[in-house]
Amino acid sequence: MMRYAPITACVCLLLTALPAAAQSQPLAGEWVSYRDAYRAMVLFDKYGGAKNLLQTHLQVAPKEKGVLGEGVQLVLSGKSVQTSLPLDATGRGTLPLLKAAYDENAVLAPSRRLGGFVIRPRVSLAPRADGAYDLAELRTACEQALGFARYADATARGRQCAGVRLVFARKGVGAAVRVRRPDGAEQALPVARGPAFAGDLDDDFPVVVYRFAAAERGQLISYNAPLAIVPLFE
Repeated sequence: MMRYAPITACVCLLLTALPAAAQSQPLAGEWVSYRDAYRAMVLFDKYGGAKNLLQTHLQVAPKEKGVLGEGVQLVLSGKSVQTSLPLDATGRGTLPLLKAAYDENAVLAPSRRLGGFVIRPRVSLAPRADGAYDLAELRTACEQALGFARYADATARGRQCAGVRLVFARKGVGAAVRVRRPDGAEQALPVARGPAFAGDLDDDFPVVVYRFAAAERGQLISYNAPLAIVPLFE
């Protein structure tokens, strides 16, 4: 039985960077409201459907095509709250749910000027430490993500789970994914370049796509840890 860690599908809630205001000290003249980000993230917590195989993050992305860059963080600034949130290579981080930040309507801004940015909730599958994923449970996890997507956005109701996309870092260990059949036979899957999530402008990540087949048994083996495992809807 495959077990996922606790906390593709893009949940179609979009927070667009606003012009600077005198409410706080926004960095680079751009910010988004903490309250707006909070409301978007708690939607996942309020969802009553199955979600034990899913995790959720907040993603920061440039509005124009380009790479986020290394070392960019999301800075939370309020009257009594000041902290920096680390982001991974896809721009994802965990938003702390802080009453003081909500009451003060603190602002969120990237630590580096991006020429405009957006913040999106992102739902994905949590990676396993051993890199082995049962195909049937991958499909179940995708169905859970689709259930939440339909709850969050009515336009997802006509879509179906098609597979998963494994996203890898540009540097370091490469992407190497195989399908292992019950008889032990293995088939390598091709590596392409593409975005981490649907709607991302950065489309240069190494990605491996596995598409579901009827009643297929076996495992998906990732020999290196992916940045993200993204359910695919069509």
